[in-house]
Amino acid sequence: MKVIILIIYLFFFSVSLGLKWLNIRYLKEKGHQVPAEFSTAIDAETLRKTISYTAETSRLSTVLSLLNNLVVIVFLFGGFITVYDGWVTSLSKSFVVRGVFFVLGLMYVGTIFSIPFSLYKNFNIENRYGFNTMTGRLWLSDLVKSTVISTLLSTLLVAAALFLVRFSPGWWWLWVWAVFLLFSIFLMYISPYVIEPLFFKFEPVQTEGLEAEIRALVEKVGIKVKNVFQVDASRRSLHSNAYFSGIGRVKRIVLFDTLLESMTHREILAVLAHEVGHWKKKHVMKRIILTEIVALGAIFLAYKLLGWEGLPGIIGLEQGSFYVRVFILGFLSSLLLFPMTPALSLLSRKHEWQADKFACELTGRPLDLAEALIKLSKENLANLHPHPLYAAFYYSHPPVVERVRRLQGKATAAAGGS
Repeated sequence: MKVIILIIYLFFFSVSLGLKWLNIRYLKEKGHQVPAEFSTAIDAETLRKTISYTAETSRLSTVLSLLNNLVVIVFLFGGFITVYDGWVTSLSKSFVVRGVFFVLGLMYVGTIFSIPFSLYKNFNIENRYGFNTMTGRLWLSDLVKSTVISTLLSTLLVAAALFLVRFSPGWWWLWVWAVFLLFSIFLMYISPYVIEPLFFKFEPVQTEGLEAEIRALVEKVGIKVKNVFQVDASRRSLHSNAYFSGIGRVKRIVLFDTLLESMTHREILAVLAHEVGHWKKKHVMKRIILTEIVALGAIFLAYKLLGWEGLPGIIGLEQGSFYVRVFILGFLSSLLLFPMTPALSLLSRKHEWQADKFACELTGRPLDLAEALIKLSKENLANLHPHPLYAAFYYSHPPVVERVRRLQGKATAAAGGS
């Protein structure tokens, strides 16, 4: 069984690498062609930079993926997980405390492992292409803050889950699922007020008249906006973004200062109208419901499998602690999720098309969203020529050229109809 699982794992990893290779080769073949929809905004130099930037970021992610997978193979199939588990067991007699140490130790190793790649990406690749504005001091500050936050949240969740495992052996799967659900909802409430301000400075939108226009837009569809903020995203990167935060009927709108500098009012409104579409179409709620249904089924299955004596044997172990068994199940779940990636990506792309359509109906100006997407693509050096198979497998958004083409088609049809 161990050999079969390893072969499946290596096969899926090879498929992933193959798709990346196809995507980069396709970009190098087609990347010099300016799509007609982008002819007024994209020039040959931008295309050259796009090809280079996409290739470099892809190579870096490939190297990171290779090393990550090598570590996983050695740790899991080389028996090092048993050594690690034995070390954790020696630290405490408490079932809960040992579990917290087990998780935090792996988390810290992952964080340390990712540091060189983060540094290289931010201060080499992002620097050379004009995106990075972060100082070394700010990078270190973010790392410390995120590590402290992750430590606190992970400790709380793992401790609560393991306490429930001991407190209610027959029903812990249901209580753990409920705790994770409530905790995720709690985070959605407090994150905008407690966590996000640790990294960004929020202030009312400074652009004259824009807040009133935004409120007028969202009020058309019955959304109550509590605050409209801009954040100093330019302290870290020149990439642009905008998002809604909050839950229920009261929302916060957050605009990156980089977005405010590069787009017109109408283009910003079009981007926000797209986000409004996600809320009105209940995409966020549908994804939460789907995720929680799957999570409930998965944790019940885990409850059943954790008692199976043959579970450690799947990776060649004679026995394994509760924590080792959970780790093995997490590994197996990643294998199951990989073939589901295209279906999940397809669902996400469907939601994006619906949000685009809603934005057009709300603003009545499809070209505003098209122009906003063109600007975002140019400024972020987005790949305009993804391989169709790669896009179908991984893309959560439709390829930007297809989106712009459809939006421009809607504008032409509306003009002809009028």
